[in-house]
Amino acid sequence: MQIPNNLKINVLPVLGVPLAATDYKEAVALTRSWVEPRPEAVYAVAAANTHLVALSRSNRPFAEALARFDLILPDGMPLLWTMNRCGAGLKDRVYGPTLMLHALAQPGISHFLLGGTEEVLQSLTSQLRERYPGLILAGHYSPPFGDWPEGENERIFQKIAASGAQYIWVGLGCPKQEHWIARHKANLPPGVYFGVGAAFAFHAGRVRQAPVWMQKRGLEWLFRLAAEPRRLWKRYVVYNTLFVVYLLLDALRRPARR
Repeated sequence: MQIPNNLKINVLPVLGVPLAATDYKEAVALTRSWVEPRPEAVYAVAAANTHLVALSRSNRPFAEALARFDLILPDGMPLLWTMNRCGAGLKDRVYGPTLMLHALAQPGISHFLLGGTEEVLQSLTSQLRERYPGLILAGHYSPPFGDWPEGENERIFQKIAASGAQYIWVGLGCPKQEHWIARHKANLPPGVYFGVGAAFAFHAGRVRQAPVWMQKRGLEWLFRLAAEPRRLWKRYVVYNTLFVVYLLLDALRRPARR
């Protein structure tokens, strides 16, 4: 991953994933520079937690998809701690749902929402317009669940292009959203595509977020696991464990300093 900008954002690898040592302000400024005065290329932004990083290490197709992203942000606190041990000096993570709010607060940027059910999107758009009176919501679309019918991708491309949106928020869930963005990057209309997972459900008020004190202590996974154990047990139990194991293996393989 290379960051084509003049903001001098450093990149530090964690388990081979190049994470940007940045904050909300820099991340928003960078993505805004990509679309002003208008987007002329497709940029992909991922918010990486331990699940995403461990999956990239254990799943080659996903690692290849992630390699097509232009900016990968440290979404999880364990990633922040790992980067800071390497001298990043970060004060906070760049959490995908919170990044979305920072970006929505920027004046003059148009947005497209892709993902979620029609009910979630209706609630989300209503709440966002109330929260940000000057918000430009150029469009939204709820794709069908399960396998998409033939021509669905082209239908989505056309809707995004017709909207003229600069920021496209993709809430299809991880790893589907990252695979989708990477697979179609060459055919997507110009703009910045953010993979934001559960952000739609959070901001629509359909799913509760962990208390701030749990987020700061890296315990958000425990809150979400308790809320949805059947759906999320593999993501958090298996991949959190793999993340720790991979870190230990890398530490053992690293040559000792003299």
